[in-house]
Amino acid sequence: MQMIELGRTGTRISQMALGAMQMGNATDEADSTYMLDRFLDAGGSFIDTADAYEWWAQRDSRGGHSEELLGRWMRNRGNRDRVFLATKGSALPEYSPHLWAADGTANWDLARRTFAGAGAKTLTDALTGSLRRLGTDHVDLYYIHVDDPRTPLEETLETLAGFVRDGKVRYLGWSNVRTWRLERIRQLCLRHGWPLPVAVQQEHSYLRARAGDTNVAVAGVEMLDYLRANGDQTLVAYSPILKGIYDAPAKNHHIMHTYAGPDTDARLAAVARVAAETGATPGQVVLAWLMQQSAPRVVPLIGPRTRQQFDLALSAVDVKLGAEQLTFLGDASHKPKEGKPGVS
Repeated sequence: MQMIELGRTGTRISQMALGAMQMGNATDEADSTYMLDRFLDAGGSFIDTADAYEWWAQRDSRGGHSEELLGRWMRNRGNRDRVFLATKGSALPEYSPHLWAADGTANWDLARRTFAGAGAKTLTDALTGSLRRLGTDHVDLYYIHVDDPRTPLEETLETLAGFVRDGKVRYLGWSNVRTWRLERIRQLCLRHGWPLPVAVQQEHSYLRARAGDTNVAVAGVEMLDYLRANGDQTLVAYSPILKGIYDAPAKNHHIMHTYAGPDTDARLAAVARVAAETGATPGQVVLAWLMQQSAPRVVPLIGPRTRQQFDLALSAVDVKLGAEQLTFLGDASHKPKEGKPGVS
């Protein structure tokens, strides 16, 4: 696996990141260990988790399962120095029995209204808990998991700067954030001498969100332009294969409400054509395409639940797209029929 620079830090990370969200719940210890071991053996280093993972999987849970599993794995393997470790804070909701419906499913509407947020005490407590569960004295990358407009950015940024100053965090990142907020963060950091974020984690894939979509989690045209202009921030793309939509478009996943339209139809057809040419799956083509972007630099964050999903995703690092294929994929879009208005 190739290594790339994180922003302009000089630190090298693997071109693909492994997301551990489901490890410790949907993915059991044995399968999680298999994925983690194989990822490192393949040259991977970048492993991503969060304190909130996965509170929603068990009634009355307060998260931390993924961090605990990673802590056990690193302790048992003695490999902390081989891992570029990222975790996040701010998205664990305040506890309430109403967070779970009678059937045990999570109440996401309530959760979003009660996210812990990015205040000084909340983040300090969150990082302390994460370090304890992970069994380490520092994390390499610490994200604000969900941008918090209720807390003054100065409070959040000063707290994060303290984490870096104290050696508990090496680098900072932001997730699920608007572009204008990233620029405000940048200006405040420059003004006060605080460390700038070097990673932005958003939902990003080959498909493009339909016009007018306002999903804050998706990296849209404006954010991609912003990141091209500010190459000191690397885009970490979560849900890069959109829950398998490329390999099974007939399932019509709920995620498609963000992407449905003629542009998506054209892009799905383009991916299918390149997959047929390369012998790869459409999902592997998308991962390879993301890894071969130069501006902005993209690190796809895979989040497999099973060994089979992991093996398929990891194999994408061996898919090499030619210049013509990259151009074809980049140009693929819906083009209205030519002719006068009203004439078909």
